[in-house]
Amino acid sequence: MFVSISTTGTAENPASDLGFLLHKHPDKVQRFATAHGTAHVFYPEAGEQACTAALLLEIDPTALLRQGRGKGRSGSPDLALAQYVNDRPYAASSLLAVALRTVYRSAMKGECAHRPELPGRALPLRIALPAVPVAGGDGPGLVERLFAPLGWQVDARPVPLDESFPEWGDSRYVRLELTGTLRLADALQHLYVLLPVLDGSKHYWVAPDEVDKLLAAGQGWLADHPERALIIRRYLSRRWSLTRLATERLALARLAEADDREAEEIDNAVPDVPDVPDAPETADSADTADATTVTATAEEVNVTRSTGPTGPTGPTGPITAVAETAGAAEGGRERGESLAAQRRTAILAALARTGAARVLDLGCGQGELVGALLKEPRVTEVLGVDVSSLALTIAARRLRLDRLPERQARRVKLVQGALTYTDARLKGYDAAVLCEVIEHLDLPRLPALEYAVFGAARPGAVVVTTPNAEYNVRWETLPAGHKRHDDHRFEWSRAEFAAWTEQVAADYGYTVELEPVGPVDPEVGAPTQLAHFRLAEPDAAGPATTEPDAAGPAVTGTPSHDHAPEGSAHR
Repeated sequence: MFVSISTTGTAENPASDLGFLLHKHPDKVQRFATAHGTAHVFYPEAGEQACTAALLLEIDPTALLRQGRGKGRSGSPDLALAQYVNDRPYAASSLLAVALRTVYRSAMKGECAHRPELPGRALPLRIALPAVPVAGGDGPGLVERLFAPLGWQVDARPVPLDESFPEWGDSRYVRLELTGTLRLADALQHLYVLLPVLDGSKHYWVAPDEVDKLLAAGQGWLADHPERALIIRRYLSRRWSLTRLATERLALARLAEADDREAEEIDNAVPDVPDVPDAPETADSADTADATTVTATAEEVNVTRSTGPTGPTGPTGPITAVAETAGAAEGGRERGESLAAQRRTAILAALARTGAARVLDLGCGQGELVGALLKEPRVTEVLGVDVSSLALTIAARRLRLDRLPERQARRVKLVQGALTYTDARLKGYDAAVLCEVIEHLDLPRLPALEYAVFGAARPGAVVVTTPNAEYNVRWETLPAGHKRHDDHRFEWSRAEFAAWTEQVAADYGYTVELEPVGPVDPEVGAPTQLAHFRLAEPDAAGPATTEPDAAGPAVTGTPSHDHAPEGSAHR
């Protein structure tokens, strides 16, 4: 198993600097033990004008077999057919990728203590691999699709089964030569990920930590790669659970990068609780918060920041617990239906008036509203969208999506996405719901959400609920001047909300009606305010306003997201 890395240089930047980057002296032949054999590193040439570093990996196929490698779902077809006669010592595979990571670990990380300026420099590189197995047919074509988007010029020539008998055709191996001007660290990361992808199998057990290795090696290029789904699936040996995990984490990383935040800050839509029930909770248990053991519902508090599973607390107790029950707001009246349940009732009634059959729940959280929508015979399809993979996982378990009959399962889908980016998946629906979502966005980001929902997705109706800030004085345990939750970036008065809804309706060709939700106080109104938007002209082409100029990033597993002037939403 052999790979060579070559570069050229000048008197000012000699090619022999490759030795500093690889941390291997050009005048020495070095040997390294790897998990599956012995790696030898040597330099066929090392001068000012040209330098080549070669890695030769010796594999003992018999020992590999006896260790149990190559069996099961991650095994190689060669080992399955011929246990003691196979291509493992010669063809570049996952074993060579492991050797690259072992021998060139510092170079792969972009570290060079002696010459710290070198790792950031792009070099003219040529990488040669005499035999690369390519699974699935169309070997040169697949190699081109994988490496060309990364800046490589690809020369992949099929190896004939037997040169003496050309009529036998080509084998599944190619002679591969890559040329391009890249950082050496990037080149090694590409090889580390894509060699196992080309081979289509790994010759060791694929554990969950392989997801971490993939995302680390793919940082900066995997998220934008046109063959991203194939790369993830093959690298993880088609283990669907790991593939799903990697896809979710990659999407979250993209959203965090676009929002200039840490991924943990964005994927915090639910408290970090140790156990999640498989079955849906009843309305009482899901919607009513207890004064001593608080579990905030997704609709009232969809984002919990470093507050622990009990939510934020005020001087006299948990704020969220008070904000969730309408009865408590009446100052002594017996506790009645929770405010979250009243919101859902109001939303369902608004949707019923439109006759909506295909509904978007934007910022679906743990799926309470999705579950309610599925109980409506009129509703034929529900798409729940949330930025939090944790929230979506909890929603899927509570809704028992894996146990639903096929007919029912076709009615619902949960996907990850940020609401401040346009998304082709959201187009064509009868109605969309933004239940307690907008207040979790910074105000400068709100126009991006407006365009993504009202301009790009453009459903026939949109239902929006948000807290009424005037009503906060009626919460006995909410300190004066505080918002109902730490993550609320704003809370509007009735006049402020009305002004916003009128502006959005005018900008995007909707009409709007406002209604209170919850007990109405004669002085400060109801605790929740609801806006029901309807397209004024359903056949209209789109909004009269100018589209935002900036483009948002693509999210894993989705079409490209466009026109995103600001970062991602929290829901």
